[in-house]
Amino acid sequence: MLTKRIIPCLDVKDGRVVKGTSFESLRDSGDPIDLARRYYREGADELVFLDITASKEHRNTMVEVVERIADVVFIPLTVGGGLRTLDDMRRMLLSGADKVSLNTAAVADPELIRRAAEKFGTQCIVVAIDAKRVPDASPIAWRVHTYGGSMPVELDAVQWAVRAAELGAGEILLTSMDADGHKAGYDIELTKAVSTRVSIPVIASGGAGSAEDLYRALSEGHADAVLAASIFHYRQLTISQTKQYLLERQVAVRL
Repeated sequence: MLTKRIIPCLDVKDGRVVKGTSFESLRDSGDPIDLARRYYREGADELVFLDITASKEHRNTMVEVVERIADVVFIPLTVGGGLRTLDDMRRMLLSGADKVSLNTAAVADPELIRRAAEKFGTQCIVVAIDAKRVPDASPIAWRVHTYGGSMPVELDAVQWAVRAAELGAGEILLTSMDADGHKAGYDIELTKAVSTRVSIPVIASGGAGSAEDLYRALSEGHADAVLAASIFHYRQLTISQTKQYLLERQVAVRL
């Protein structure tokens, strides 16, 4: 049985980890190096670093922070934010990243996914999808947002995930903007809608408030991994406590 992954997320702005609610009202959550070191010691399976304002500010990802994180963790590190070209991706991979996450640039130029997969390998390419429910849509639908969640795009999130997989993405990092930061649980309907349509791993993101929430995303949502921030940043749960809970619920995790 394939093990499910627990992935802490470092959303970084101005060199500090921040956390908000539905991508707004950001508050300081600590130093990225200190948090990365703590999560590695606690048994995180992977780590995601997102420079959340790089695309909006039209600048490159903070290379020096990525290098410092890569020096203290020895688990797969995914880096995203402001990556627009193959050279940007190569720079991140040379700085210590194992995978790169594409969002805004991939929506603007979907063929970038194919070129990146051909250049660096499918296993290196994560397509991040920030999705928000379409009000009163029937059947239920979710719209893609870019530039750190600030710009809605006329693109269906589930259809975009399917296309990204076809173009060569190795994973989908799927964030519910509606659930993000509310700690009331993942958007299970969104997670399941994407997970059951693509053959590549889906990382559920946005809304974790308890170990039960992670369990539901993995079981009911059919996610392959769960990403969380607030519950780990503020020590509501440790990663080891979370894994123990999942083991007790018959979910295969790596200890």
